[in-house]
Amino acid sequence: KHSLFANMEIPKTYNPSLVEDKWYHYWMEHKFFKSVPDEREPYTIVIPPPNVTGVLHMGHMLNNTIQDILIRRARMLGKNACWVPGTDHASIATEAKVVQMLRERGIKKSDLSREDFMKYAWEWKEKYGGIILDQLKKLGASCDWDRTSFTMDKGYYNDVINVFIDLYNKGYIYRGLRMVNWDPVAKTAVSDEEVIFKQINSKLVYVKYMFEDADVTVTPKPGEPSRNYLVVATVRPETIMGDVAVAVHPDDERYKHLHGKKVIVPLVNRAVPVITDDGIDREFGTGCLKVTPAHDTVDYDIGMKNNLPVIDTINEDGTISAAGQVFVGMDRFAARKAALKKLEEDGLIEKMEDYSHQVGHSERTDAVIEPRLSMQWFLKMKDISKTALDAVMNGEVNLIPNKFVNTYKHWIDRKSTRLNSSHTVISYAVFCLKK
Repeated sequence: KHSLFANMEIPKTYNPSLVEDKWYHYWMEHKFFKSVPDEREPYTIVIPPPNVTGVLHMGHMLNNTIQDILIRRARMLGKNACWVPGTDHASIATEAKVVQMLRERGIKKSDLSREDFMKYAWEWKEKYGGIILDQLKKLGASCDWDRTSFTMDKGYYNDVINVFIDLYNKGYIYRGLRMVNWDPVAKTAVSDEEVIFKQINSKLVYVKYMFEDADVTVTPKPGEPSRNYLVVATVRPETIMGDVAVAVHPDDERYKHLHGKKVIVPLVNRAVPVITDDGIDREFGTGCLKVTPAHDTVDYDIGMKNNLPVIDTINEDGTISAAGQVFVGMDRFAARKAALKKLEEDGLIEKMEDYSHQVGHSERTDAVIEPRLSMQWFLKMKDISKTALDAVMNGEVNLIPNKFVNTYKHWIDRKSTRLNSSHTVISYAVFCLKK
């Protein structure tokens, strides 16, 4: 009879804190989860390292329970099973949490030096990283805790830099000015996956763009009187100052005689051309689109095709830049109200309508996403991802259930054509490779 069972009375009700803590302590004391390479067949799982942004949720519990079942089964089959634990710095997400903590303490991030901010970041990591690891232990996770790692440990940090340099030298990493999802609160670009769309009620404003030549007129509908201006519908009047053209569909009969003519941008009195683009929806609004390449993805593409200038009128903190000429320094939403007021005073608003639409918000700070041109590092995924695709398609790696092979192929093909931020990809790859 094992000493642990000696004189043991089974309670009428299960007490998890007594039973589970006792047995987990016994497992740890006898190093049942420790793995050292030997002649046995290896079976290794690298835990998808949870972000040190708080505590684990039910999704983590399910995921780690499945991993634990696989590891324990492998041990019972006589394999050298190793489950590698660790946590991820997840810099953008963690920074948002640290900034929130500082705010609650009455401290502004902007008042801190980089070194001082990092001290608070490490304080957060030590607290919540420890909580996360303790939660995994409470779950009964049979990890080899001697291998616990953090993706900002010195060794991993150095390896990330080395891999970054190596990929750069091989031509896989480059830097470029690209349209990104900009979070003006966190002051960083966020991925498409970190943008949460919410239904927002706004005002669709119909703004008059006067023709530069007073003799030019347009008749939007048969039987209506001609007028010496175009009407452009927008939900973002605060970006008018960055307009560099007005686009219409090339086959829209109403505007064919206007191709190449010029209109005056309200608020800043800048003459810009009327251009054509096949992508213009003739049925939306008036069929005229204000082209603002610095602050809209579609507009940016139109601007690139037509070699249009880019006027960046919004700063990284969401205020109007000096290039905006008016409302400089004002928050973008305050500038929206100010622009509406000024347009009304100038008699340049034809009408306004209630308009409900999807607006992207940052998953990290809940700030409204600002499409913005930003200088970023990118990793070319097309060649790199081919190895991951081939491994599944030739059966070297099996997906369970295999019905997801086509889904995986579609995902890889789509990802390989996109420009992905390099740091997270490299840091997690290094995390896995070192294990």
